Amino acid sequence: MSFQQQVVVDCRGHLLGRLASVIAKEVLNGQHVVLVRAEDVVISGSLYRNKLKYAAFKTKTMNTNPRHTGAIKHPRSPAKILWRTVRGMVPHKTPRGGAAMDRLKSFEGIPHPYDRKKRMVIPSCLKVLRLRPERRFCRLGDLSSEYGWKHGSLIERLEKQRKVKSEVFYKKKVAAKRAKADALKAVKLSGEDQAILAKAGYA
Repeated sequence: MSFQQQVVVDCRGHLLGRLASVIAKEVLNGQHVVLVRAEDVVISGSLYRNKLKYAAFKTKTMNTNPRHTGAIKHPRSPAKILWRTVRGMVPHKTPRGGAAMDRLKSFEGIPHPYDRKKRMVIPSCLKVLRLRPERRFCRLGDLSSEYGWKHGSLIERLEKQRKVKSEVFYKKKVAAKRAKADALKAVKLSGEDQAILAKAGYA
């Protein structure tokens, strides 16, 4: 990932652990990263297996005072689970690690203004390239819904609306590009103007 002011990663179809390890490295190096569509992150293993693992995680309490419930938080939303996974790969209790986590944002769906920005994928983390076809997997959004996340249908509805807007924008963009190409073909320049353009390196 080349260094940019801000990188927006579309998490759809990425494996949770692989994605988290790459993102942890990037934020530690100083890159600002925004993760969108966290509900479509994939976890290897069946939903039942991952439910058992999350149930075991939910039982974790503070060692010295288990009644102190605020000590260990068990996030339910996909964006928070993804954020917590990245945090586990960052030395977040040091100033460097804390600053790295400040450079990370995660969201369900693609909220404004990130719906207007170029999104990227990380090929080394994609399920289609890393997980064998016969292996079982589950979506992070489905796991979250099983444990109390109630906004799955809302995100689905907002995503449908966003895709309609996005399609309109794309068609308009393609039409503008085609019109510009046609205009460039139709233009006729005099020999003198062509010589000036050639001299400037545009011929």
